[in-house]
Amino acid sequence: MAAVTSFLTLDYVARILDENVELLEAIISNDDNLTYGAIVSVYTGPDEAITALTGDGVKELTDMLSDGRLTTKAWHQFLDDFIDDPELAARFKAHKPR
Repeated sequence: MAAVTSFLTLDYVARILDENVELLEAIISNDDNLTYGAIVSVYTGPDEAITALTGDGVKELTDMLSDGRLTTKAWHQFLDDFIDDPELAARFKAHKPR
């Protein structure tokens, strides 16, 4: 495996994927949802950090979202599987998959 040389902030990933950053945050809040090492914390100060993804993490997340959006039923199941907050999952279920 090649060394990781860059990371993408979650806000930036949301923009390039045209996704809701809150959805992405909810998915990666459980680090078991992506391969080990795909999610990193970048410390911007003594008590401040932002979440970032490796390029492989972005690809993995993109593939997950694409698979989840195949049908409305698949989307609802995806949200149930990957979003721990039922209220947040319900909010995203109200939107049709793209």
